[in-house]
Amino acid sequence: MSARVEENLGKAVTALRTNNAELAKEVKAADAVIDALQIKIEDENAMLIATQQPVARDLRELVAVFRLTGSIERIGDHAVHLARTVIKLSKKTDSPFSSQERLEKMAETGIEMLRLSISAYLAQDAQAARETAAMDEKIDSENDAIMEEILKLMKKHPDHAKTAFQILHTSAQLERLGDHITNICEAVIYMVEGRHEELND
Repeated sequence: MSARVEENLGKAVTALRTNNAELAKEVKAADAVIDALQIKIEDENAMLIATQQPVARDLRELVAVFRLTGSIERIGDHAVHLARTVIKLSKKTDSPFSSQERLEKMAETGIEMLRLSISAYLAQDAQAARETAAMDEKIDSENDAIMEEILKLMKKHPDHAKTAFQILHTSAQLERLGDHITNICEAVIYMVEGRHEELND
């Protein structure tokens, strides 16, 4: 499931970089597979809890799986949102806004964080989860920079307000992507150490 989401995010970034609306449409179409995987995993997980009655570490691991699948599915939704942005921006040839590079950096950091968070889960490594969550600061920093740049440009180009708001909304969605990956990291810590830890508060 995570691999599918990572692939979708990668396609969305490529679509953004190359202004490829057709590739962006592929991202939207592939999201149904991710949603189906979430249902399958959670159904199997619920069956294990009901039939095996796990306790202690085993129960924590199964609870963590629910948290992981929910967060991964939401990350997939953010990939779709980025793809929709590409489709809309591909029609705007006269936009004065140039936030594409920052949006790409946010998404690329998110892809790396997703990969590392799942590696931390598979390795049952709480410290790796903490280190991965700390990377969210990069995404937050790019989001702040985009907001500042766009708001300044909007004063000079009020006639492009619709495009500006689209970029701001997309940046906010990518910022939330980092938050969902942080949630995965918190679930890994809970699974391994049995305690709830708030990361990047």
